[in-house]
Amino acid sequence: MLPWAMLAGLRLAVAADTLTVFAAADLRPAFEQIGPAFTRATGQEVVLVFGSTGSLAAQIERGAPADLFFSADQGAVAALTAKGILVAGSDRVYSLGHLVLATRRQAPGRVRRLADLTRSDIVRVAIANPDYAPYGRAAREALLSAGLWDALEPKLVIAENVRQAAQYLQTGAVEAAILSRSVASDPALATADVEPTRYRPIVQAAAIVAGTPRLQLAERFLDFVTGDAGWAIMQRYGFTRPVDP
Repeated sequence: MLPWAMLAGLRLAVAADTLTVFAAADLRPAFEQIGPAFTRATGQEVVLVFGSTGSLAAQIERGAPADLFFSADQGAVAALTAKGILVAGSDRVYSLGHLVLATRRQAPGRVRRLADLTRSDIVRVAIANPDYAPYGRAAREALLSAGLWDALEPKLVIAENVRQAAQYLQTGAVEAAILSRSVASDPALATADVEPTRYRPIVQAAAIVAGTPRLQLAERFLDFVTGDAGWAIMQRYGFTRPVDP
C-alpha cells in the first residue's frame, strides 16, 4: 500500500489517459499479469495500487486518486456506493475467494486442518487484520467456528493485509498462515483448503469511482478482468468465477 502523501501526488504522476486501479491485496499475483495484458490488448496504461480492502476504501472515501476499486468484500463496495463515492449501478461481483492453510513446503510438519495450528511446533500463525481485511475477517470466523480462537489468539501475528501475512510465512517469521488461495500460489508453500462452511462466502466486487474522467476506460478494464482473457489468469490463482460475472 502506498503512503497517503504518495497517493495524493499520484494523479500528477500519471498521464491523463492512464487508469488508476485500487485493488485488494489478494489480487496482486493475478493483477500483476492482468495489468500488462490489458495494456498489450488496448494500448492503455494501468497503475495498480494494492492494500487491504478497508484501508483502500478509507483512502478512496478521503479522495484518493482512484478510478476503479476492486474490493475483496462486496460490503465495502455497497457502503461506498451508498455514500455516492462509487458509481451506482457500476458494481459487479467479479470473483469468489477461498481461504487456505499454508506452511513452507520444506517445513517438517504439514498443516492440513485448523486444529493442526494448535501443535507445539506451530509457534506463530499469521492472518490479515480482521478489522480491515476480508480474508482476515474470514480467518477469524473460521477459527471461532472451529472453537479455536481463544487457544490460538496468543499465537496470532496480525498482518496489515493477506499479502503481508504471506510474506511473514515466506520469510520464516511465522510457521503457518491462513491466506487467500491466490497469495498462497507460491510453489514454495504447501496448502490445504479451509472448510468453506467455517466462514461466510468471500464475495469480491468492484465498482467505478464517482467523478472519474476515465469512465469508459474503467468499464473496459472491468470487462477485461471478468472476460475470458482476464479469467484465464484469475483462475490460475485459485479464484472462482461467479455464475454471472
